[in-house]
Amino acid sequence: MNAKTVLPAVAMTAASMVLTLAVVVMWLGAAVPWFVAVVVGLGIDGGWLATLAYERRLAVQGDHSRAVTAIGWCFGLIATGVLVAHALTSEESGGAWLAVAWLPIAAKALWLVHGLWERTALTPTALGAIRGIQQEARDEAALARARLRAQATTEETRLTAVTAAGARVAHVQAKTAQTLSRAWSTLETARDGKDTGPALTSVTTPVTPGVTPRWELPIWGPTEPVPTLTLDAPPALTDEALDALVDQIRHSESPALSYREMATRFRAAGHSASEVRLRAAWKRVAA
Repeated sequence: MNAKTVLPAVAMTAASMVLTLAVVVMWLGAAVPWFVAVVVGLGIDGGWLATLAYERRLAVQGDHSRAVTAIGWCFGLIATGVLVAHALTSEESGGAWLAVAWLPIAAKALWLVHGLWERTALTPTALGAIRGIQQEARDEAALARARLRAQATTEETRLTAVTAAGARVAHVQAKTAQTLSRAWSTLETARDGKDTGPALTSVTTPVTPGVTPRWELPIWGPTEPVPTLTLDAPPALTDEALDALVDQIRHSESPALSYREMATRFRAAGHSASEVRLRAAWKRVAA
């Protein structure tokens, strides 16, 4: 990338210097000796080249001088002015000279671009790290997208399965209700039939002598809940009774039992008391 920015600037600078020297020699060649004209042209090009070299040296050191930059632009403007003046005063090929008059300014602009690139250039290691970070971010984004798509597919499959199962359950319930309805209708028809009661009585009388069966259909409707059976909790022990039990269990063996052994036997005997009350009773008895 360094060559891509510096080579155009070098080429355009060299072309500008050659054109400037040629124009100065053609201008002053008729008025002064040719070597004087060459010295004048080389002076313009040399001043421009010297300021450019000094400016590049400062840029390499990470420094910058506005005065040097201004002088360099002045030499560039002088070279451009010489080319423009020659193009305007030339009777032959004035347009061609005017077309190349912008080369000195363009060369300075290219050197400016090259300096900006140098101040922002990164090392290959940094560029590799940046590429790695970008690739890692792309990988993470791709994984996140794949994970979301998989979750969406899983959820869609689950919803489809649940919907299908619900449809099957509803179908079975509807079919069962239809079957029960037909059975109920058959039972009701049998009960309401004119000859059903005597026939059923004649059939069941030998089995249940002395009992006249009542062929009543069960009633569909709300039912009364059966009350749940609850065991009455034993009344809580008073502090005096609790102290007496604790003292009795504690001294049931010699030497006296520890609190842990006493508590185990207390609860194994079917007595109930909170841990706080039981420990308080132990402290009172032990005191």
